[in-house]
Amino acid sequence: MEKIINLDEAKKLILECKNLKQLNDLRIFYLGKKSLLNQSMSKMAKLSPEERVAFGKYINTLKQDLNYLLDEQKNNLEIIELNERLQNETIDISLDGDDFSSASYGIIGGIVDEICNIGIGIGFSIAEGPEVENDHYNFEMLNLPKDHPARDMQDTFYINDNELLRSQTSPVQVRTLLSHNGEGPVKILCPGKVYRRDDDDATHSHQFMQIEGLVVDKNITMSDLKGILLLFARKMFGEKRTIRLRSSFFPFTEPSVEVDVSCYNCNGKGCNVCKNSGWIEILGAGMVHPNVLKMSGFDPKIYRGYAFGIGVERIAMLRYGIDDMRHIYSNDIRVLSQFKKER
Repeated sequence: MEKIINLDEAKKLILECKNLKQLNDLRIFYLGKKSLLNQSMSKMAKLSPEERVAFGKYINTLKQDLNYLLDEQKNNLEIIELNERLQNETIDISLDGDDFSSASYGIIGGIVDEICNIGIGIGFSIAEGPEVENDHYNFEMLNLPKDHPARDMQDTFYINDNELLRSQTSPVQVRTLLSHNGEGPVKILCPGKVYRRDDDDATHSHQFMQIEGLVVDKNITMSDLKGILLLFARKMFGEKRTIRLRSSFFPFTEPSVEVDVSCYNCNGKGCNVCKNSGWIEILGAGMVHPNVLKMSGFDPKIYRGYAFGIGVERIAMLRYGIDDMRHIYSNDIRVLSQFKKER
């Protein structure tokens, strides 16, 4: 059978290729649509069945051999080109780096750190707990049995009958109290994510950050609570701030209060920020309910305590004049660029 292509000559030409372009030109020459190999396929119609089988086998073998030689040389040339590029792209580590602008200030993380640092400075410890919590710790140990009507105040994400996404960081307080085996003092801050079945809008979110504080010791009074809240308010909003306590209800504290701070924008005179009241609500608090102390192993005749809970996003919105909570989580550079690390 007449040879269509001299394979030894083709191999020599392929190995002499110095770059991928030369090799690709050879691939087109030997295997392209207009190549001698493809043109010779038209001869098959004139061959006998026996000759057609032999000729087809010869053509396929020739294609395989050519493809093997071309692919092997391609791999060799790619390795050579890569090594040359690596040698030419060395980095002089003595040169000055690029001048990148400073990163954005983490609004929520920054406020959490600030509040925790204030607390650590006056003797609080930081306590954390699981976000997937047991109903027993999230509700029952906080004076909220399964049939308690106050459970309707919180739309909770339940995983099953006993497990849920915590609706507050209060379970961390319970776990900490239990670990003390009825012996005080306890003085903790509990920062963390909490979850509620809220529709996301300008002032609500299904997930938000909360910091709760708990102090349990002998001879704790309501005046201790007021003093600590005034300290936090002035550290966060300025030394001229005052606070007021309004009666409220929480199942795990008695008495319970809502806490307002005098408006930092108008100093209590009335403006659009405080809705012309002169006050801004910032948190809820109260004296720890005797039932909570008792269930956690503390004798309420010996020990008393106070607790408070702060919504971090609310503090951020008030402090920085953010009118929509969703801006905080939008990753919009126009918002984030206003908050720098060096703040």
